[in-house]
Amino acid sequence: MSDTAALSSKRIQVSEDDPIELLYARGVTDGLPVVPPTEARVQRMLAATEREPSELIGLIGPNYGRATIEKIAINAVMAGCHPSYFPTVLAGIEAMCEEQFCIHGINVTTFSATPMAIINGPIRKQIGVNGGHNALGHGFRANATIGRTFRLCIINIGGAKPHEITKATMGHPAQYTFCVGENEEESPWEPLHVERGYRPEQSTITLFGGHSPMQLNDHASRDAEQLALSLGWTMAGLWNHKNFPLFSDTMLVVCPEHAKTFAQDGWSKNDLRQFLFEKIRRPLRELRPGVNGGEGAGVSMLRMPEKDREPPTDDTLFPKFAKAEHLSIIVAGGTAGRFSAAVQGWAGGQFGSKITTKEIQE
Repeated sequence: MSDTAALSSKRIQVSEDDPIELLYARGVTDGLPVVPPTEARVQRMLAATEREPSELIGLIGPNYGRATIEKIAINAVMAGCHPSYFPTVLAGIEAMCEEQFCIHGINVTTFSATPMAIINGPIRKQIGVNGGHNALGHGFRANATIGRTFRLCIINIGGAKPHEITKATMGHPAQYTFCVGENEEESPWEPLHVERGYRPEQSTITLFGGHSPMQLNDHASRDAEQLALSLGWTMAGLWNHKNFPLFSDTMLVVCPEHAKTFAQDGWSKNDLRQFLFEKIRRPLRELRPGVNGGEGAGVSMLRMPEKDREPPTDDTLFPKFAKAEHLSIIVAGGTAGRFSAAVQGWAGGQFGSKITTKEIQE
């Protein structure tokens, strides 16, 4: 694409001394200051792709606004992206617009769901995506601004603004930005994108419709089974301690030290998934409404046994995770400290948001 592509967006003449205040007044920020999207800045962003500004990537709910390359570039500028990030942003928006990701539902649920972006492959090093120390936190432009672009596109293209269409009861800081690189170099397992059918040398972005991360602390377990039980029973509190099975997918972010503990006992990702599915179970007597809390068991809403099975009794054990494959696992974080994290998804299985991966076309 030429460096001076014709742009269709409306130009705004700024007479105020501070254009940032104008952008606040127009309601196009996420609550933090944004970079004024001058035509020169937008043109520099667009120069990072061969795609035409008018190309439609998809529609972003709930208003189903048109996510064109040009509109995405404007929001990437406002978020503070470097142009080298733009191919990753475009792949993320493509994933967001897939019907299976259900961005409409994510943006209107009271659950406070938000897109969690996981970046894999060589692009991580090329553009400086952090997957090491403070992997889910602040301090890295690529992580912060790529994730923030998704939020700004949701606001400005999708129309999802708090106190208007967005009805999240609580909200959480990850709604500003939620982007992490998998720490493939410190992982004993195949990375997420390879599990999902891509080659190691390909770069991808995966979107997971999730909530805020729940940190899991275990400094004592020194074998795989003890560590899995420790992490699993802590994760049993996700959503509510009585929701068995959990009716959403879950993203487990395993720190490198915990990953080494599993690997030294020969556990694969699938071994960990299957163990958590089989062992983290509670009897129905503990899950009935009014027992240790008013919330009822998740089985009452979704996954009662099939009709040809015997009705459950008080001794029937129900799993926290409805199926092993509803658990996604990545390795991220620093090499010191035995802290992992779990991110509960918004719905999952046969409805709600499904994890979605796209290749990044560099």
